[in-house]
Amino acid sequence: MARDDLDLASSWSLLAEQYAEKFEHELDDKPFDREQLKSFADRVRGRGPVCDLGCGPGQIGRFLHGLGLEVLGIDLSPGMIEQARRLFPEMEFRVGDMLALDQPDDSLAGIAAFYSIIHIPRARVADALGEMRRVLVPGGVLLLTFHLGDEDLHLDELWDEEVCMDAFFFERDEMEGYLRAAGFEIDDVVERDPYPPEIEYQSRRAYVLARKAGTP
Repeated sequence: MARDDLDLASSWSLLAEQYAEKFEHELDDKPFDREQLKSFADRVRGRGPVCDLGCGPGQIGRFLHGLGLEVLGIDLSPGMIEQARRLFPEMEFRVGDMLALDQPDDSLAGIAAFYSIIHIPRARVADALGEMRRVLVPGGVLLLTFHLGDEDLHLDELWDEEVCMDAFFFERDEMEGYLRAAGFEIDDVVERDPYPPEIEYQSRRAYVLARKAGTP
């Protein structure tokens, strides 16, 4: 019988330890991703703190921290935040919802949201992007990544754990439209084919570099 207490946050908490073990060092095998993060870091360094939004166990934020940025990690899942604090105690992590961020207006120089937007239904994507825009300083930078496509996936089981989670793929033009509607200016969009199956899920990926409209 399916558990009726499962939602996205609790599902990821059940998987948090396994996820941390699998992905703590994922960037070691992803040179393209490292280059995108370095470009992001070069644009925001010295302008204020940045957020690893949907941080999971903190591997993206830790890479940015190593590039000299002040990084706050936020994730919906308490279990993921527990793993992030265990792995990277030198950094700040806290539980939060990208649809209602507990962060002041105009307080972040940048946001890196690696695949966290995939759990937001299409009807709420504009709300999530609006929250990101709200907390960025004028001219603040967003690095947004997602799976390309038009699929809506539902998972009841993952890694031998019972879960309840939905994931959404987005077309490039679709996401660009959401971003512009939320008040972002798009500076660059790049796509890549997946790394081998032993490294990641086999989907084509998009990386969007955007700015909150306004002068820094």
